[in-house]
Amino acid sequence: MRSLTRSNEHFRRAVRKLPLGVSSNFRYWGDEGTIYIKRGKGARIWDFDDNEYIDYRLAYGPIILGYGDPRVDEAARQGMEVGGVFALSTELEYDVACRISKMVPAAELIRFSNSGTEAVMAALRIARSFTGKDGHVVMEGGYHGVFSEVMWYSEVEEWQPGDGAPEVMPYGDGVPAVTKRLFHPVPLNDANALEDLMKKKHDQIGAFLIEPIMGNCCAITARAQYMKDVREICDRYGVLLIVDEVKTGFRVAKGGVQELFDIRADLCTFAKAIANGYPISVVAGREDIMRHVGDGVVHGGTFTGHSVSLAAAAKTLEILDETSALADIESYGRKLQEGLSQILTSRGIVHSFTGHPALMGLFFAEDAPSNYREWVSSNYEFYDALAPELHEQGILVEPDSREPWFLCESHNVGCLDETLDKVEQAVDITLSKLGRKTTATSSRK
Repeated sequence: MRSLTRSNEHFRRAVRKLPLGVSSNFRYWGDEGTIYIKRGKGARIWDFDDNEYIDYRLAYGPIILGYGDPRVDEAARQGMEVGGVFALSTELEYDVACRISKMVPAAELIRFSNSGTEAVMAALRIARSFTGKDGHVVMEGGYHGVFSEVMWYSEVEEWQPGDGAPEVMPYGDGVPAVTKRLFHPVPLNDANALEDLMKKKHDQIGAFLIEPIMGNCCAITARAQYMKDVREICDRYGVLLIVDEVKTGFRVAKGGVQELFDIRADLCTFAKAIANGYPISVVAGREDIMRHVGDGVVHGGTFTGHSVSLAAAAKTLEILDETSALADIESYGRKLQEGLSQILTSRGIVHSFTGHPALMGLFFAEDAPSNYREWVSSNYEFYDALAPELHEQGILVEPDSREPWFLCESHNVGCLDETLDKVEQAVDITLSKLGRKTTATSSRK
């Protein structure tokens, strides 16, 4: 049985100085379940109690190569020699910008920030400047950071079709009510709903902000035709298409989700995987739009363009662009899905996958949801029961069934075999606890 004695002890100390004992609400897993990490290497992490985990959270996606990657860390040390920040610029900014533009055709001009939240804030500000319209459309269930203009959501928990549009609610306290009028949610994969909204309010809406693979809704994915429709609708109504690639960028393809869907954003944002865990983000887009930055739009920050993060980004992007790293991650993901399917199918457990093998969702249904409304009405009881058993076995996944699994280059054959062995054990324990019988023998070869 896994012990969290030292993590629990530390929580009792930390909560005296840190709300919830952590620096992000999403790291709090309860007074007795919050884990504190001692170190990470490759695809594995160790907590305060020396429990070892194969990690499929990867800090919600920044770790694309592996914890403590020696190539990236050496580049970061060289970045330290540059000196940090100066309130002036360095050559590294230009070098990394050129690499991003090479990989993502839509990224004609680039500005750096420190977090995904900052990048999306900047993208919306630029869009408002360019279009002269303050409102923005978002996907129900989408996540775009923790600033007021996007901290609203459609309350679909008790909503039923025929009730009209779901009520829009603030995501937590302290969100100014005045920002609600800027926020216009629509369901994913419903071009008619978007068209109807635009017909009524296109004169108020300057941007459509979308994650084509929903990074906080179990990787539910847009259909290819839907994205083509979205592009056409935005063009017709004078609305900028902002593709939020904070999670998908440089993870699902060299050119991100835009490459997968063969679409070109007006503006796009990146953050998680750019520098293998070093803090950096990007807002990028069409030159005529991005030229509003500095010519009306204010953008900046004391720590933007930090030499350590830029050096780490330069090396990470070089690896992703010039090696087989992304292909290797995708291959591992497909093998993982095949192994999971063998285990689940042999026990009569219906399941499906969403997203991309590097950023994948697992559903216990024959057909995965196509939008957030369908996710809410889906049955995620088995996942919610399975996740803690995986933790006990040393497989770290997000306990919230809305979060996808993330993969990195350091996930190797040893990780795969161990993961599938432990998943099999956790599945059988979960079935037993739920009172569901299985006659399956081991499906592992």
